[in-house]
Amino acid sequence: MTGSIFDLILRREVESVANALAGLPEPARRQLGVELVAFVRRLRDNSWSGREAAALAVAAVGCLPSAAKAAEVLGRRTVDVDMAAGPPVVATARQRGIDWLPDLARRLADRLSGTPPQSWGLVAYLFAEEKLPPPAGDRFVEGWLAEMSWPTEWARAAPLVDRLRADPFLDPLLPRLFEVDGLGGRLGFEDHRTRTPMALPHALVRLAAEGRIDRAVLLGGCVDRLVRGDRAAALRPFVVLHDLLAPTPAERAERSGDYLRLLADGPGPVASMAQKALRVDIDLELDELLDTSRAVLTRPEKGLVRTQLGWLDQLARQHPARAAEIVDVLGTAAGHPAVDLRDRAAALAAKHGTTSTSTSTSTSAPTSASASAGVVVRSGDDLPPVPAPPPLPPPITDPDELAEEVAGLLGTGLRALPLERVLDAVTRLTGTDQPRVTRALTPVLARHGAAEHRWSPSCLHGPVDDLLRAAAGPVRTSALRAWWANLLAAAHKSQLASDPRVAPAHRLLRVRIAEIGTYLGKSRGAGLLAAPTATNGALDPSVLYDRLAALGDQHPWRWDLTQALLRLPPGVDEDLAGRASALRTPGGDRLAAWLRSGGLPQPTFRTVTVRFRHVSSYHSRDYRMPTQRVQVEVGAAGSGAGSFDDPLGLLTGRVVRFDNHCASWSPLWPTVLPGYRGLVAAYALTAVASAADQDIRGGAEVLPLLAEATGTGGVAFDLALAYGLAARHPVDRVAAVDALLTLAAAGELDAASVGRQLGELAVGGTVTLARVVEPLRDLVLAGARLSAWRLLAAALPALLAASKPPRGTPDLLTLAAETATATGVPITVPGLTELAARRGSSRLLTEARRLATVLDHPAVPATG
Repeated sequence: MTGSIFDLILRREVESVANALAGLPEPARRQLGVELVAFVRRLRDNSWSGREAAALAVAAVGCLPSAAKAAEVLGRRTVDVDMAAGPPVVATARQRGIDWLPDLARRLADRLSGTPPQSWGLVAYLFAEEKLPPPAGDRFVEGWLAEMSWPTEWARAAPLVDRLRADPFLDPLLPRLFEVDGLGGRLGFEDHRTRTPMALPHALVRLAAEGRIDRAVLLGGCVDRLVRGDRAAALRPFVVLHDLLAPTPAERAERSGDYLRLLADGPGPVASMAQKALRVDIDLELDELLDTSRAVLTRPEKGLVRTQLGWLDQLARQHPARAAEIVDVLGTAAGHPAVDLRDRAAALAAKHGTTSTSTSTSTSAPTSASASAGVVVRSGDDLPPVPAPPPLPPPITDPDELAEEVAGLLGTGLRALPLERVLDAVTRLTGTDQPRVTRALTPVLARHGAAEHRWSPSCLHGPVDDLLRAAAGPVRTSALRAWWANLLAAAHKSQLASDPRVAPAHRLLRVRIAEIGTYLGKSRGAGLLAAPTATNGALDPSVLYDRLAALGDQHPWRWDLTQALLRLPPGVDEDLAGRASALRTPGGDRLAAWLRSGGLPQPTFRTVTVRFRHVSSYHSRDYRMPTQRVQVEVGAAGSGAGSFDDPLGLLTGRVVRFDNHCASWSPLWPTVLPGYRGLVAAYALTAVASAADQDIRGGAEVLPLLAEATGTGGVAFDLALAYGLAARHPVDRVAAVDALLTLAAAGELDAASVGRQLGELAVGGTVTLARVVEPLRDLVLAGARLSAWRLLAAALPALLAASKPPRGTPDLLTLAAETATATGVPITVPGLTELAARRGSSRLLTEARRLATVLDHPAVPATG
């Protein structure tokens, strides 16, 4: 009978499992419980969910002796029991007559893990059914929020406000929404029924108006959360909630100290909200407001500073006796990067009193007076030299060291060089010390196992996890070997080259993992031929020669040697080619031919504009959808291009697919082709562009790694750098600046080409130009002022020629005037003189005249 019970579980027959357990005597239940625990342990790699998990939960409650034992089974990382399992689980418990369901609920609540937390549905059902106070732990609150945003029975679920009105957890857990760090990023969901954006803030405000929840709890929790801070995106729903609540003057006065703090230190949208809250119908202590104003006037957000200047102007009129103090505060803006704000502060200081020293001696303002002082000394970038890539540490030769490296690799995400070290070590050690490898890896994989995201054809989590588990337990690899063999056969027949969803460099990674898995356990004590020798992924040609010599007459693995050759520096090396030929081995002959051909044929790049048809899906609404994107087509040219064997499509195919499956994987690719910078940039362009036109975080992470690679970047890399400068998230713009600094220091930056690409992207509406000012200013402050000036001078012609220059153009003109003054290097900007000669007083014309004055001054000739 027990066998049939387990068969019923695997067949997901929940009711049949409950019926089979009904009427069993307790001794039989306990014996079945022992077998159930062993059954689950045997299937430790199984992922339990849906009705299969529900059947398991019914069996656990129906035959295990205690809440502790049931929690051990149902609280496993691989078990996810949803709310639909609640009724049969409770019915089974009632029929059996046990009283430990509350204890089970608490134990499972303590074990909640994952995002969203697994088994939250069952836990929530048990707490509600047993009428227990809900747990206030972070994980339970996260699960509650996940149920709000995407209810289990979403197809039949009522609008959010109606579900919340009847929710038994609303009152006890509402304050926790404001207390759990990072939770705000998940509050901005859309109601699946009404399609209301920011549905939760709207629903909470409506319930507060009805008296269902306490308005004071909402407002107090909201402001307290904003004061504690978080990522800007995580705070946005709280700003929306605050604005929807529309606090009264009395409510704002009560929290004026919090608003002042937010105005000084909060992220831009939060500070703007606080500024609005403070300016209307509130009596503030002037001393506190002036202290806060000093901090506000140094902030980078121009709108915030401009509003604060207007407020100070108003205060000076209201308090003429304290005008001198207010003028002193206005002097704080003298060092602001925006020239128009410096000028506005100086004008207000002159209006309300004697202009202070600090407002009249701004050394950074690129006025005509500053340009006329004596002879301008021409200066270039001031950057430290770029060091050579350091060598990698010695290879891993001990299973315990391999286990530590695997734990780091799986715990922090797959990174290129740690992955290469692990692949090399697995190859070395499984053929020479398999028992120790098994003992070392088994506990690590039990803690850090990862499942493949099957919606992403580029995901490596599953393949790497499969390989490591096969290395730890070779007896279980028969099915994997068949999968690996099919992938290798497809690669051999060039079938993988036609998949546009996976970048060519990524295809090679997947094929190499399959090849390594195929040869697991076979003696290869020397490790991989392709193991890099430098941190940028490069391989010393003489080291590869030595490895092939040590291999003797053995045939090298095809894809291992392919990767090794791709890591060699491009160029002909006839001397080493002769030595490789003299080996008279298959590997030596292939190395010789490669060295004589000079490596990969020279790739060609052609920019194309791809237009997208908008699709409607739940996931697509999470991101900004571009209408078009400038991409690059890759081809091969030069000697040997026609005869080059390219089964993976390294030099063919249009890498222009809209899907961003590869966005998070692109940092792995520079080490695949470390001498072919432009080629990898073409592959990565979809990821980098998504950081600018889809607002995807991390898309530009690959740029500094590309800068550390070698080879010509060409238009693909220049286009990627332009996209990176206009990325939505600061971390991506910082990555672009890091790459520009590395290239500039090495003398490899084509600043004019990057500028031209940036100008054309902005005029075409593909990128948001206003985002570019901050990273370019950072570039100047880091010492690359001449590179920044050349980039700006090349970007401006397209912007100035546009019928309506994009927002942010005046700021670029300001920065251009500053860098032109600082370097003294004359660069003609087509269209500038004509624009500066137009009538009008707009800021665009003012900044155009400022730059024209700098370039027209005799000390800085306008041509050259």
